[in-house]
Amino acid sequence: MTDERVSAEGGMETSYGFRRVNEGEKQGLVNDVFHKVAKRYDIMNDVMSMGLHRAWKDAMVAALHPRRSADYRVLDVAGGTGDIAFRIVEASDRLAQATVLDINGSMLGVGAERARKKGLSGNLEFVEANAESLPFEDGRFDAYTIAFGIRNVPRIDVALSEAYRVLKRGGRLLVLEFSDVEMPLLDKVYDAWSFNAIPRFGKMITGEAEPYQYLVESIRKFPDQKDFARMIEKAGFSRVTYTNYTGGIAALHSGWKI
Repeated sequence: MTDERVSAEGGMETSYGFRRVNEGEKQGLVNDVFHKVAKRYDIMNDVMSMGLHRAWKDAMVAALHPRRSADYRVLDVAGGTGDIAFRIVEASDRLAQATVLDINGSMLGVGAERARKKGLSGNLEFVEANAESLPFEDGRFDAYTIAFGIRNVPRIDVALSEAYRVLKRGGRLLVLEFSDVEMPLLDKVYDAWSFNAIPRFGKMITGEAEPYQYLVESIRKFPDQKDFARMIEKAGFSRVTYTNYTGGIAALHSGWKI
């Protein structure tokens, strides 16, 4: 497998970084990565984004502008450690109800402990499940968020269809993901940082470089901004847009169920 990005037609389901794997094999490999990094996930994101992920996540929640209401329900997928869900609950004056869903129990354990320490357990539910098969009825949620997780889902098209299904009419999808750097020179600097520094820092932090090597490669395989926007549209969403952050290192994609 090459380092070329997959298109809107798919390909991530057989891509474990730059390595081609059998369909059905990727999920177990990805699970292993996140079991290894769960306790140092925030540090991992700092390394991957040079610390910028915190500002990007703040911008994502500001764009969502969660309603200050106890009947506002949001599903945060691949959000085991609670980073996005905590921000959403706080932005709603601790009124919103957030369901944090992750396929990885280690990540959820970290999130549940953090929620207890923050006094937010009453606003949060932690569910271990697969983004490709959500255990919820149709039209349950006002919003669906996923930050830096969609590229680790093998069948992205299926996950997007599930997102559409569980959203209410008028509900909103927000996806924050590392993307295709569109600023000249920044792309070369970011590539050098990604492939040379990140695995080394990962080994220093966790004792292993391989999980970080996968994460860097998965970013380069993920569809670019336009192709991913087309995937969101194909899942049924309307008014699909995206906003680049830091020259396209990350992008926030938005879609509505109308």
